[in-house]
Amino acid sequence: MDMLSAAVMLFLIMDPLGNLPVFASILRHIEPKKRRQVLIRELVFALIIMLMFLYAGEAILSFLNLRSESVSIAGGIILFLIAIRMIFPQPGGVVGLAAGEEPFIVPMAIPLMAGPSILAALILLAHTDSSKMLQWTVALVSAWAASAVILLFYKLFNQLLGDKGLTAVERLMGMVLVMISVQMFLDGVARYLSTVS
Repeated sequence: MDMLSAAVMLFLIMDPLGNLPVFASILRHIEPKKRRQVLIRELVFALIIMLMFLYAGEAILSFLNLRSESVSIAGGIILFLIAIRMIFPQPGGVVGLAAGEEPFIVPMAIPLMAGPSILAALILLAHTDSSKMLQWTVALVSAWAASAVILLFYKLFNQLLGDKGLTAVERLMGMVLVMISVQMFLDGVARYLSTVS
């Protein structure tokens, strides 16, 4: 996987368009003057957490004694399940916050931006090729920056796309993610079979 495809994959997993209604719902209860400040703070927290997982991922896998094939297959399955949920969304609301209460790390930074799926993908990238850490970092920061721009201008995107448009884009992203996840799974299986034979 190269830097561009890694950035696209990470962006799709972050799913900023899918998170737009959730972020808007959380920010609605905060004073208008503080909304942007709170959003920027949570986005920065999410980036720090994701960078920590990217750089600690190799150590975690070494400690658990996991092979790259098993990580690739597991990553493919996880991404596939996320993609299915994007295409066929489940009913469920936002994590409850009292009116006027500011979110702090939870739920905006974790799990909405830096959820289990993105953290697993970062560990997988670090383990796939640890010599490309600079490329993975650029891919992560690029995907995060693109997501941050979309979320910072959430009102504009909401007005432009509307509810149906956002749903359509999220499902399209889900379809692309299905293809990436199947490829990741097949790569893992192929690598495993080549070591066995």
